[in-house]
Amino acid sequence: MKTLITGFLNQVMLAEALQQAGAAQYERTDARKAHRNGYKDRSLKTRYGETILRKPQFRELPFETQVFGRYARVEKALVNAIVESYLQGVSTRKNQEIVSHLGIDQLSPASVSRLARELDDQVQAFLLRPIEQAIPYLFVDASYYKVRDGVRYVTKAVLVVAGVREDGYREILGTRITDCENEEFWSGLFEELKERGLTGVQLVVSDGHTGIQKAAEAAFLGASWQMCQVHCTRAVLRNIPRKHQKEVVEGLKEAYGNEQRLQELADDLNAGGYRKAANTIERFLPGLMSYTAFPKPHGKRLRTTNMVERVNRELKRRTKVVGAFPNEESLLRLVGSILMDINEEWVTGRRYLTMEKE
Repeated sequence: MKTLITGFLNQVMLAEALQQAGAAQYERTDARKAHRNGYKDRSLKTRYGETILRKPQFRELPFETQVFGRYARVEKALVNAIVESYLQGVSTRKNQEIVSHLGIDQLSPASVSRLARELDDQVQAFLLRPIEQAIPYLFVDASYYKVRDGVRYVTKAVLVVAGVREDGYREILGTRITDCENEEFWSGLFEELKERGLTGVQLVVSDGHTGIQKAAEAAFLGASWQMCQVHCTRAVLRNIPRKHQKEVVEGLKEAYGNEQRLQELADDLNAGGYRKAANTIERFLPGLMSYTAFPKPHGKRLRTTNMVERVNRELKRRTKVVGAFPNEESLLRLVGSILMDINEEWVTGRRYLTMEKE
């Protein structure tokens, strides 16, 4: 992995050098802005050990690269969490193996604390930044992580809120670590977002957690709530025998977007002896049709929480190596750094929705 990372990042810098110089090495062209002047070795610590990268140099101007800015931030946060766990005695055998490659003798508790302060400043600046555009579509979800509390390990919820801006681009709006997903915690996060400038919310998309629904209803008057269709299907199937689940899934797919058909399906399930499954559909029915009030091309994006669930899957993937976090601060530090990277990709990438009036 260290070899792959080294090779990949070196290729990234070569591509950046080509773009900044305006010409390839030895190429004769009037578009050239600078001439190459060899390389300078630059070290970068990763979870797989220290890599030595070859940073291109120019004669006429300084070479600028994104590699040591964006890549290093998450790597530093990950290294910090692993080493902090090791120093506090909560690391696993796998973490100990990783730490041996990081040079634990060179990372004292003081250096770990200094690194933590630097990262915390960046994460807090990101999480407290003003929200400058209206957000018509809000997506909310939570994922769970193990955190040490004294001598115990407890499960903490990481609440994540993302949105689609009025210009059609996605943005990570905020996150918070809590003990659970109840209404009080979601309300606190929503109010914080409003204080930072969140306006224009028309639709809140989430799973069926009652805490989210109640908090959204109170915080965003006039907005609608959309129940994620994937979560609805899972909730219904929990009360259906395995041999009939495929049939019910097909029925739900055909019924979504049609209130009458959903009610008929609920009636059929009730008549067939699946009263709990029928009650589940009827309970969520008011929130299953909200997306149909918005432009039809937006419907595919608004029917589910897929947008924010992909974020949570990425958080899980990139935090897996840590295992149990030594404290909440370490968890927020790493999660915040990853969310910053995702947000940069979103706001500089492709437009998520075309927001012009249909």
